Amino acid sequence: MSNYTTGEVAKLCGVSVRTVQYYDNRGILIPSDFSEGGRRLYSENDLKKMKVICYLRELNFSIDNIAKLLNEKNSDKVIALIIQEQRFQLEHEVFQKQQMIEKLKELEQAVTDNVNFSLNSITDLAHIMENKKKIKKLHLNLLLMGLPMILLELAAIALWIFTGIWWPFVVYAVLAIPFAIFISKYYFNRVSYICPNCKNVFTPSFKEAFFAMHTPNTRKLTCPQCKQKSYCVETYRNPSNEK
Repeated sequence: MSNYTTGEVAKLCGVSVRTVQYYDNRGILIPSDFSEGGRRLYSENDLKKMKVICYLRELNFSIDNIAKLLNEKNSDKVIALIIQEQRFQLEHEVFQKQQMIEKLKELEQAVTDNVNFSLNSITDLAHIMENKKKIKKLHLNLLLMGLPMILLELAAIALWIFTGIWWPFVVYAVLAIPFAIFISKYYFNRVSYICPNCKNVFTPSFKEAFFAMHTPNTRKLTCPQCKQKSYCVETYRNPSNEK
């Protein structure tokens, strides 16, 4: 089995040597061996693990969240499902773009030939583009709804620190609780979760989802079908897929 130095791992994964050393210090990529001179040596499995870590970082997973996933008993299943979902998303985007290209070709040809064409062509094109924006729009809505509360919090804290007036912060705290419940319900009503063990797509109760540990793309939930508690992968809700 091949062994790789820190520099070789860094080069193969497209990161810096300091990054590899940092992951070692954080305990998520510990070298399998050391040379006689004390240099870190990484195995093929270590290299594969590093590539997985880099992939998760590209998906905006924090180091702490990556450590949580890698420490799970079924981490391979969770990560495989995340990768699968990303592949499905990319394939769907490619399919959508190809359909858009075909519609544009049809419209272009109709205009070039100066003939009448169905308005359904334009309608179908708009529908494809709208579906692609659903998840992004959901995240944007959450950001826009939460931004005023964040600004109010900062203003209340600043007022307390610089003037000693504390009651606006108390008012904010009272308002923040129902707002957090509202915005969470808004979000959880629009997403579902995929169990990495049995691939069941389900919607958890609000209470379970609200208090569950989570990463940017997963939430630790109990699958109603196989009864396993795992980091389940988040997806946009499609009621027809749920059991």
